[in-house]
Amino acid sequence: MLIEPRLRMTKPLNILFITADQWRAECLSALGHPMVKTPNLDALAQEGVLFRNHFANAVPCGPSRTSLHTGMYLQNHRSGTNGTPLDARHTNWAKEAAKIGYDPVLFGYTDTSLDPRDLEDDDPWLRTYEGPLPGIRPLVMMGEWAYPWTNWLKANGYFVPDDIRLCYSYRAPGLDYEDGAPVPRPLAYPLEADDTSFLVDRCIDYIRDAKGPFIAHLSIMRPHPPFVAPEPYNAMYDPLDVPGFSRLATSEEESAQHPWLAYQLSRRHFRASTNEKKLRRMKAVYYGLMSEVDAALGRVIACLKEFGRWDNTMIVFTSDHGEQMGDHWLIGKCGYFDASYRIPLIVRVPGADAGRGQVVERFTENVDIMPTMLDLIGAEIPGQCDGLSLRPFLEGRAAPANWRSEAHWEFDFRNPADNAAEQALDLTLHQCTMNIVRDARYKYVHFTKSPPLFFDLEKDPGEFVNRANDPAYLPRVLEYAQKLLSWRMNHDEQTLTHIALTPDGPVERRARLY
Repeated sequence: MLIEPRLRMTKPLNILFITADQWRAECLSALGHPMVKTPNLDALAQEGVLFRNHFANAVPCGPSRTSLHTGMYLQNHRSGTNGTPLDARHTNWAKEAAKIGYDPVLFGYTDTSLDPRDLEDDDPWLRTYEGPLPGIRPLVMMGEWAYPWTNWLKANGYFVPDDIRLCYSYRAPGLDYEDGAPVPRPLAYPLEADDTSFLVDRCIDYIRDAKGPFIAHLSIMRPHPPFVAPEPYNAMYDPLDVPGFSRLATSEEESAQHPWLAYQLSRRHFRASTNEKKLRRMKAVYYGLMSEVDAALGRVIACLKEFGRWDNTMIVFTSDHGEQMGDHWLIGKCGYFDASYRIPLIVRVPGADAGRGQVVERFTENVDIMPTMLDLIGAEIPGQCDGLSLRPFLEGRAAPANWRSEAHWEFDFRNPADNAAEQALDLTLHQCTMNIVRDARYKYVHFTKSPPLFFDLEKDPGEFVNRANDPAYLPRVLEYAQKLLSWRMNHDEQTLTHIALTPDGPVERRARLY
């Protein structure tokens, strides 16, 4: 069931679907960030709609992007870790767009772990989680192994390490900031030759030469680590001036909150450095990488206008997840804290004048992206989608009466190749999971076997005080546990549940969208 069209397009709609990797929601100057400058994204928000309370549905990259590309919660697509195969029976936005004549193309990566049942035993895609989303045509595919970029570097006379993965962190010689340098050490490659510029240049070439309506997914790695930026973005922000870190005095104090957090903080790669200068350097470069991406996207927007495609191109900008960046003494993305899941979303649709410049406060999720794009190009929204089209907001209409009042996400911390979490927390493989429901006031975290957490975000926005066992909050804890259970029941996998086989043949009746 599609919403009655209200947009007036004189040409078929193009879609430029942009993801930046590991971008925290507040890091937009349009939202008043005290330091990060994002003038091009700010301008895009003025042309479209900015969603203030937008959340990823899973971490890390693979599970989150699976929700983004399939419109499904993790509990249904079950690709729960980087490397967990995505069941081939599930469709995605690229396959659905192709059904109505589009040729979806990729610049970057989708981190799709392909179904091994559809591959030969010697297929190289069985040795990486960075496969292509089925249905998309990779024009420039580069993730951890960025062969298109590194081959281009070699062809243009730049040095490339034997392990090409090190190109992302190949720094100019000299000291780093924490060792006495005045600014963070830059990437050895100049701005015009780094990975972001290379990828964006290829996308611009495609837009310039595209013959008909297009759907292009531009998947930029930055500001994902390694936190190394080319000049001048390495020095754009002073590490001394970056905002501080939301944390207790020590990681040991943080560990007391929950056994899972204690386990996570015991892992070296997820525990923030105690070197304050190093951590500030990382945050300053993280911001610099964001500003570099913003400038690169400004070039993409300029090319759309130059080549006469601005007036019929929908732009979606979001991320796969956030980044702890030292908060709660954590690095990376994990667990239940907002910093890992709250991300930016800007959607610009030509002709949607009533929604232009609006800031939406209602809760939205990455599972909403697929149904939104399909809705806007007139494709059918598959029954598997757990998300909802954002079209009412884009058209400046009031939110549907029963629009969600919470955000939901899941974290699957199992590791089929390593049972360390199971040993540390006395869990089975399938018990290494948590579910989160969070509204404007409260947040409930349910673990499959471990104790729950409950936060009063109005009194404790930093999520430091667990009130799950506070007698004054026990009725609320029960309410939110029931709310979480109802959400999961409402979103049990539903691909065929709207069909009944009858003496007259199959009968279908879709549930209403809103």
